[in-house]
Amino acid sequence: MKSVRIIALKKDRKRILEHLQDSALVQVKTGREAEEGFRRSDKSSQRKQFERNAELTEQALKILNKVSPEKKGMLAGFKGRREIDPDEIGRIAADSAKVIGICQKIVNLDKQRADYAAEQVRIKTSLAQLEPWKKLDIPLNTKDTATTAVLIGTLPKPYDNTSLSEAIAKEAPDLIFEFEILFSSANMTCICLFAPKKQRELAEKALRTYGFSQPLNPTSRTPEVKAKRQLDKSADIRKKDEEAEKEIASLAKYREKICETQDYFVLRSEKYKVISELDQTKHFFVLNGYVPEEDCAKLEVLLTKAADCVVEFEDADEDAPVKLKNNKFAEPAQSIVSMYSAPSRADIDPTPILAFFFYFFFGMMFSDAGYGLLMIIATAIAIKVFKPDKKMYNNLKLFQYCGVFTVLWGLVFGSIFGDAPLMFYKMFTGDDSIKTMQEFLPWPTLDTQKDALMIMIMSIGLGLVHILVGMGCKFVICMKQKKYAEAFFDTGLWMLMLCGFAVLGVGIATLPILVTVGAGIAIACAVGLVLTQGRGKKGIIGKLVGGVASLYDITSYISDLLSYSRLLALGLTTGVMAQVFNMLSNLFGTSVIGIVFMIIIFLVGHAITIGLNALGSYVHTMRLQYVEMFSKFYEGGGKPFEPFSTKSKYFKTKGSKEE
Repeated sequence: MKSVRIIALKKDRKRILEHLQDSALVQVKTGREAEEGFRRSDKSSQRKQFERNAELTEQALKILNKVSPEKKGMLAGFKGRREIDPDEIGRIAADSAKVIGICQKIVNLDKQRADYAAEQVRIKTSLAQLEPWKKLDIPLNTKDTATTAVLIGTLPKPYDNTSLSEAIAKEAPDLIFEFEILFSSANMTCICLFAPKKQRELAEKALRTYGFSQPLNPTSRTPEVKAKRQLDKSADIRKKDEEAEKEIASLAKYREKICETQDYFVLRSEKYKVISELDQTKHFFVLNGYVPEEDCAKLEVLLTKAADCVVEFEDADEDAPVKLKNNKFAEPAQSIVSMYSAPSRADIDPTPILAFFFYFFFGMMFSDAGYGLLMIIATAIAIKVFKPDKKMYNNLKLFQYCGVFTVLWGLVFGSIFGDAPLMFYKMFTGDDSIKTMQEFLPWPTLDTQKDALMIMIMSIGLGLVHILVGMGCKFVICMKQKKYAEAFFDTGLWMLMLCGFAVLGVGIATLPILVTVGAGIAIACAVGLVLTQGRGKKGIIGKLVGGVASLYDITSYISDLLSYSRLLALGLTTGVMAQVFNMLSNLFGTSVIGIVFMIIIFLVGHAITIGLNALGSYVHTMRLQYVEMFSKFYEGGGKPFEPFSTKSKYFKTKGSKEE
C-alpha cells in the first residue's frame, strides 16, 4: 500500500473526484487536521440533506414493499445491479426533486394510515367501554331532575338484584331507591340508581362504601347511539385507509426511479464527504489518501488524462488499510478472511492457504459426488444467467470450488447421491449379487462406515498437516520480523515435536524402527522446550519451571487434532442420510405408484440432506480455519481497504471499477 498526494486546480476538482469515484482506486484519508496554510470546506449541511433524502427514499421503499411487494423470483438475490450509462446520472439528478416529492407523498400517506390505525384502536376501546351499558336508554351523563337523583356507575364486584338491594339497605336503611342492573361480570357490576334528590348524599355515601365509581368518558347520548356513531366513524376511517393504501400502491410504478434516486443521493453524499476532507486554498486543492502499490501507475495515467495535476507517492504509514489480492482460485475465500478480520501489517495474507484447506475440508465433509456436481452446475448457471456483482460472484465461485472438491471426495468415498446408482441398478435389473458401492464402482473407494477407523486416522493426519502449515506461517512471520528465538524455540521445536509424534504413530502401525526415530525426535524437542521456554523468567529455577510447564501445551495440540474427527463425522452423516432416503424411496417397489413415491421421497430426502449437511460442512470447515489454524499465527486487526467509490445499491455506471 502507498500513500498518495494529489495536488490540482480547484476548477478541476469536480472532474477529478468523478474519475476517482468511478475508478475506486483511492481511499481518502479522513480525520486529519488541515495542513498549515490550507482550509477545509464545511459541507456537513449539504451532506446531511443528501443523507436525509436517501433516508426518505429508503423509508418510501419500505412502505411500498409492505403495501405492494415487488414480484421477485426466488433467485433474484443473485442478480447484479443494473448497469447505466454515466450520462444517465444527469437524468436521475434532474428527476430527483420530483421523486423526492413522490417519496414524501408516500410517507405522508403512510402516516395518515398510522393515524387511522390509532383512531381505530381508540374506537375499539370506546366500544368496549360502551358494551356493558348497551341496555341503558338514557345518556351516561344524565343529570338529576327536579325531584330525583340519578346515579350511574360501576361496582367492583358481581351483584344480582337481591344482593345489591340488601347491601344498600344495610348501609342506608332510610334510603328510598330504585335501581337497574345493566351488566354484571366476575369483577364489575354496572347500575343505574334513582333516589329522592334530598337523599342524594345518603345514596352516594352508601354506594361509595361498596366502591362505586362513575363511568369513564360519559356522553350526552345514549350508549346505543354513541356506539352506532363510533361504528359509522370506524367504517369511514376504514374506507379512507383503503383509499390511502390504494394510492400508495398506485405509486409503486415509481419504485425503480426511487431506487435510482437513493443511489444518486448516496453517491452525492460520499462525494461531499470527500470534499470535506480536502485541504484547499482559493485556487487549488490537495487530496491525501492510500492506493494499492500495483495501482499507482494506473492512477497516475487516469489523473493525467482527467486534468493537469501533481501526483506524489510515498511509503504508507502504520495506519494504512489492507487490500487483499489473490489469484482466481483463492480470491473467493477472501470473504472468509474478512469475516474474521483483515490482516495487520505484521501478518501474511492467509487467503491462499485458507482457500485450499477450506475447499478441501468442505469437500471431505460433504463428500458426495452427486451433491458436488449439483453445486458446480447450479453456481455455473447462476453466474451465467444473473451476471452477479463481484461480491456475489465470489460467493458463488467459493461454493463452485467447494463443489469440485466435494465431487473428488465423493468419488473417493464411493458416494453418488448416497448409493443411488447401486439402488437403481438393483431395482431395474433385479441383480442382488452386488451389495456395496465399493463392489459396484470400477475404481477403489473407501467406505465411511466400514473404513471409519482408517478415515479417522486420515482425518487426524490431515489435521496435523493443517496445524503444521499454520505454525509454519508463524515461523515465517517471526523470521521476517527477525524474532529468531521465537521462530526456532517457540514454533520450530513444537513443529518438530508434532512431527516426531507423527513418525512414532506411523512406526507403531508399520516399522518398529520408526518408533525409535519418532520417540527420539519428540524427546529431543521436549528437552529443547524445557531449556528454552522459561527464558523470560528470572533465575535458574524459574527458567526450569517455566520450561517444564510449557510441556502442558501438548494437551492443547491433542485437543486441536481431535477436532478434525469432525471430518469423518460429517462425511459419515452425509453418506448415511443419503442412503436412508434411498432406502425409503425404494420401499414401494417399481409399480407406477411406487415410482411416483420413489421420485418424491428421493427428491425431498436429498434436498433435506443437501441443506443440512452443506450448512454443517460450511460452519465446521470455517471453525477449523478460525480456531485450529488461525490461532497458530494470525493476529488480524487490520483495516480493510475501502476506496472512494459510488457504493450504490441498485445501479452501477458503465466502466466503473467498483465491486
